[in-house]
Amino acid sequence: MSFEKKIDRLEEIVKKMEDGEITLDDSLRFFEEGVKLARECQGQLQEAEQKVKLLLEIDAEGKATLTDFKVDLNEKSE
Repeated sequence: MSFEKKIDRLEEIVKKMEDGEITLDDSLRFFEEGVKLARECQGQLQEAEQKVKLLLEIDAEGKATLTDFKVDLNEKSE
């Protein structure tokens, strides 16, 4: 499942849990799924960050550089 699909699924889970119209068992199942998805997304973000750092190690002039990659998790892409 792609990162974007995982985020979409997390949003669905949050909405269902916030609505409060599901059983305790379903809430626990959704919570477990949400934690798993969140960890997978975090891992994907960390992997992407490492790739960006590696790509930016050598600039156009051949000088070694290292630029941190920042992700705004609150920003929604359209």
